[in-house]
Amino acid sequence: MDTEGTYDARGTGADRVPRPAGPPPAAPPPPAYAPGPRHPSAGDAGVEAWLRTPRPVREPGVWRYGHTPRPPEKPDGVSDRSLLVGVLISVLSGLLLWSLWRNGYIPYRLVPLKLFTPGDWWYAGTFGGPRTIEGADALTVYEAVLFGLLVYGCGRMGNWSEIFRRHVAGRGQPFLGLATAAGGALAELLVWKDAVPLVRPVLILVASVAGGEIYQSQAVVNVLYTLIAVAVLWPFARLGHWRALLATRLGRGSATPEAPAGPPDAPTPEQWPELRAAGLTDAAEALTAEVRTGRMNDVDVARLRHAWTVGTGHPERLAALTEAVLRAGGAAALHPSGARDLPRRTARHDLLTGQVRLGGCADDPHNPYVRRGSGVALEPALLGTSLLAVGPPGAGKTARLVRPVVESLALQALAGRAAVLAVGGAGGELGPDDAFDVVVRIGDPASVHDFDLYGGTTDPDEAAGVLAEGLVGDVTHLDSRRAATVLAQLLGPYRAVHGHFPGVPALRELLDGDLAATGALREALGAGGHQAMLRELEARTRQKGGAGDPGPVLADRIALLDRPAFAPFFATGEGARPFSLRSLEHLPLRVRIDLPERAHAEASRLLTRLVLAQFTTIAAARADRSLFVCLVLDDATHTVTPETVRGIRRLRSVNAGALLTLRTVDDVPEGLHTALLGAFGCCMAFSGVTTWDGKRFAEVWGKEWVETREVAQHAVFADQPFTRALHGLRKLVTGKAVTRDAVTVRRVERERWSASELAYQLPAGHAVLSLTTVDGEHAPPLLVELGG
Repeated sequence: MDTEGTYDARGTGADRVPRPAGPPPAAPPPPAYAPGPRHPSAGDAGVEAWLRTPRPVREPGVWRYGHTPRPPEKPDGVSDRSLLVGVLISVLSGLLLWSLWRNGYIPYRLVPLKLFTPGDWWYAGTFGGPRTIEGADALTVYEAVLFGLLVYGCGRMGNWSEIFRRHVAGRGQPFLGLATAAGGALAELLVWKDAVPLVRPVLILVASVAGGEIYQSQAVVNVLYTLIAVAVLWPFARLGHWRALLATRLGRGSATPEAPAGPPDAPTPEQWPELRAAGLTDAAEALTAEVRTGRMNDVDVARLRHAWTVGTGHPERLAALTEAVLRAGGAAALHPSGARDLPRRTARHDLLTGQVRLGGCADDPHNPYVRRGSGVALEPALLGTSLLAVGPPGAGKTARLVRPVVESLALQALAGRAAVLAVGGAGGELGPDDAFDVVVRIGDPASVHDFDLYGGTTDPDEAAGVLAEGLVGDVTHLDSRRAATVLAQLLGPYRAVHGHFPGVPALRELLDGDLAATGALREALGAGGHQAMLRELEARTRQKGGAGDPGPVLADRIALLDRPAFAPFFATGEGARPFSLRSLEHLPLRVRIDLPERAHAEASRLLTRLVLAQFTTIAAARADRSLFVCLVLDDATHTVTPETVRGIRRLRSVNAGALLTLRTVDDVPEGLHTALLGAFGCCMAFSGVTTWDGKRFAEVWGKEWVETREVAQHAVFADQPFTRALHGLRKLVTGKAVTRDAVTVRRVERERWSASELAYQLPAGHAVLSLTTVDGEHAPPLLVELGG
């Protein structure tokens, strides 16, 4: 395959690129892709629109793709019932005042008008009406002005604007446009029926300015009527946003937010501005054409961006990458497998940020206001602190957490940014075989790869330490360091004679103290002049059978792997085909290990402990830590040991992480509960956890200061006879005594999530998730609707 110098196979053995899970196609042409990625995470509009979508920097765990901040929280306002009562009272009050005005029941109502008009327009006296036509016209205009003031005052008193915003504008289009159109039609009807004094005052004012002769022209009258009708509708058009609604209906509006516009000459994201800034205009033009013609997907974009970032520090790599882009376009710098996408996706991914969406924050008081309704996502910056998920069977740990995370890491591996090792039971839901480069099916004769028990190392002491952790790390009364010493006393001499470590049958014979096997090894060491290793073997012979000898326990545990079902596996000699985890050190591999949990449960747990011990050791010893490496254990029951807890703590500083799932925290020895929960930066409790597990999570998540309100009701005792009579009448009608509320506001420290809330109040399909980044940023425990 053509890797363009981006990925190189180094040597053989642990450094050799392993064969793919299935038979690779013979030099296939680059696959044809749709205009966008295969999942709607990049949108149906294609990669170009996907690149333009804004991704604002937000708090840890926020799904950044197209994120829109929530409007600021509004203080508790007036209830809907109070608003409706206020509107009704204001309308009735306005109608009453207007009726009293029109019928002359309000005294001195004409005094302000008479102060600003000639006296000969009016009859004498305070209640004298208009005497001339000019006085009648002035009264008409005066009443129109007063009517407008009355409507304005009633609107302010009844809070009409708030009820409009809450129940009309808040429902959005097209309801807003239809409601305002109905309001405008009603206003036109009232105006032209003279129920609202508007037409006559306008005609009087126009006549006073332009003269009465203007109405001799019917055209002028029609124009005035048209202007009045438009003036009545104009406020409703502004309130209902009729112009924007019409533009949207005609197809001129945009339903999706656009990215903030940059300078006029600035290249857009799909034009590869980083390449243009470096002077690689030809490569940028080639990739821009690939994006706009739909020949690239999101994996290609992420892979080439990463290759460009890596190549900026190495001119020879940059030159090779530029040449490959000009020759192959979006198919340049391919993953060693030649794949450009996964066969199928089950979650939403954004490869520019490395995020995978798990769900959405529920609208719950436990969640901060700004986070409610926002998406929740995981990324390497969070997985780098490792994640522990606890929940009963059927809670959705595999389908809603493990599978999306494995899928995301596999996509990032195709982009050259990560390597993933997924471990689960045979027949699990970690993904199809063609989504991985290596599939190790332990116990399945059809498996292409075996598993290396020694982790690809050649150091007997290192191999003994890791193997001892897998064999007896869960035995509380046995020191794994003594077990490692026993194994080293056998592995070193065997390797000195045979050039490789023993297979399972040979190791079992040595641990059992088989005289023939031990004697043959002793003779070979003497004949080869390996005196130091001979002393090691003699020391093991002297210690055999002593008090506290870990040999029998080691022999019993290794016997779990010395079964007919595992006979073709764990070979170490000539013709062996083991897969070593050391391949993850420098290659962006996608690896899956299937364990025979149903038929060999104890052996599967032993192998899981061994994988975890090897992973923490190899990840911490990497020289090149630019590649993010993650281990995903679908079931970590009876897997965690004190040494692996210390190893998980070290992953944060070496650009690696782990995701472990448990049915209950009690699947871990009780002495490790505190250390285990403290080693993980991210914790997740699924619905259905027990109160015991809930208590441990409540302690991890701590407490917060909250403001509480306590209301105490005190009986009201009246001294006056009339007041006592009123209180008695009220009690007779309502059935309750007259009381007075006393409100006490205090700040108290309360658990973020209590054990009972986690055990009994989490809805099905939900989980509580706390997050920590490798930089130390925290997100409080959030109630997440998985898949929402």
